[in-house]
Amino acid sequence: MFNKNIKLALAFLTVAYAGYQFVQGGIGNGIALLLLAGIFVFLYFRNEIILLSFLRMRKQDLDGTERWLTRIRNPEGALTVKQQGYYNYLLGIIYSQKNLTQAEKYFRKAIKLGLNMDYDLAMAKLSLAGIAMQKRRKREATTLLQEAKKLDKNNMLSEQVKMMQQQLKKI
Repeated sequence: MFNKNIKLALAFLTVAYAGYQFVQGGIGNGIALLLLAGIFVFLYFRNEIILLSFLRMRKQDLDGTERWLTRIRNPEGALTVKQQGYYNYLLGIIYSQKNLTQAEKYFRKAIKLGLNMDYDLAMAKLSLAGIAMQKRRKREATTLLQEAKKLDKNNMLSEQVKMMQQQLKKI
C-alpha cells in the first residue's frame, strides 16, 4: 500500500524513536517500537498486496487475485525487483487462463526479473513450455522443460514434466 521508500523511512523513524525511548527509560516501549520497525522492514521485502494475492491464489480465486494485483498502480516504483518478478508471475498465471500471448509475456518478464524460489522458477518455465507447445515451438519447449526439470529439486512437478514430454513426442 505504501511505497517501498516510505516503508524504509517509517522503519528508520521508528528505530530512532525506540532509541529515544530506551534512553528515557521506557524499555518496554522501545522493544515494542523495535518490533513495529521489524514489521516495516518485513513489508519492505515482502509486499503486503502480493502476499494477499498469493492467499487468493491458494483459494483458486483468480478474479480476487487480479483485483488485488490491480491495486498496485506503479509496480516498477512501488516494488523491489524480486517483488516485480512475483507480480509478473502471478499475472502470468492469471492470463494463462485468458490470453496465452499475454501470459507468455508476463512469464518471460518474471523469469528475467528473477524469482526467489526454484520451485516458482520451475513452474514459470513449465508454463512457458506449455505455451510454446501450443504455439508449435518444439525446440523451445524442450529446452524449457529440461530447465524446469533441473530446477524441480523435490520432484513436485515430475508428473507434469513427463506428461508434457509425452505430448512433445506427438508434435
